[in-house]
Amino acid sequence: MRTTWDFAGARVLVAGAGGIGAVVAGGFAGAGAAVVVLDVDEGRAAEATASAGPGSVKGLCADLTSADACRDAVDSAVRLLGGIDVFVHAVGVNDRRPVLDTPDEVWERITAVNLDSAFWLGRAVGGVMVAAGYGRIVYLSSVSGLLAHPDHAPYAATKGGVDQLMRVMAREWAACGVTVNAVAPGYTETDLTREYLAGPGVRASLEALVPAGRLGRPADLTGPVLFLASDAAAFVTGQVLYVDGGRTLV
Repeated sequence: MRTTWDFAGARVLVAGAGGIGAVVAGGFAGAGAAVVVLDVDEGRAAEATASAGPGSVKGLCADLTSADACRDAVDSAVRLLGGIDVFVHAVGVNDRRPVLDTPDEVWERITAVNLDSAFWLGRAVGGVMVAAGYGRIVYLSSVSGLLAHPDHAPYAATKGGVDQLMRVMAREWAACGVTVNAVAPGYTETDLTREYLAGPGVRASLEALVPAGRLGRPADLTGPVLFLASDAAAFVTGQVLYVDGGRTLV
C-alpha cells in the first residue's frame, strides 16, 4: 500500500505551476515520484521544476484553455512518464468584481481556465487511467464552491462546477480502479490572492472569519492532496475535503 509519504515509482502530472501546484509537485517529488508540471507560463513551469530539485520534476508549457492542447499535453506527459498514476488539477484564476460589473470576457476567461481545463484534462487523463485500471485524480477546488462570497461569481461558479464534475467522474470510474476527489482550500496566500490581501483591512477581516485565526499556506494543501492520491485513500472517492482552518464552519 502506498502511503502519504511514499510515492516511489509513481508517475504524477500536475496542472498549474502557481503557488499551490508548485508546492504540491515538490511534495510528490520529495516522496519519490516522477512529476511533470503543466502551465501556460513557460517561466513558471521552469521555476517549479527548479525549486523541486534536479531531475525530479519536468515542466511542459501548454495552453490549458484549448481542448486539443490539453489532449496533446497529456499525451506528452504520458510519453515523458511512461503513464500517469496521479493527476492533480491546480489551475485557477480570479477577477473580483460584482456580477453587474462583470463583462463577458472576464466570465469567459475564468470559465475557460478553471472549468474547461478541468474537464478537458480530466477526460484525457481519465482515459489513460481507465485503460490502465488504476488512477488517482485530485482537483484543487475552493470554499467558494460552497460559500456565497460576493464579487466571486465566475470563480465560485467554476469551483462549484469542478466539485460536481469530480463527483460524476468519480461515479463513472469507480469500478475501474480510479478515484476522483477534490481539496477545497480557504483563502490561501498565493500569487492569486497576494494583491487582494494587501488591501486595507482585507487580511484582518478574512482572518477574523477563520476559527484557526490565520489564512492558509500552500504547504497546508500538500498533505491532503498526497493523502487522496495515495492507496491509503483507495476507498475514498467523490469527496470534497475542505482545508480551511474551519472557515466553512461559520
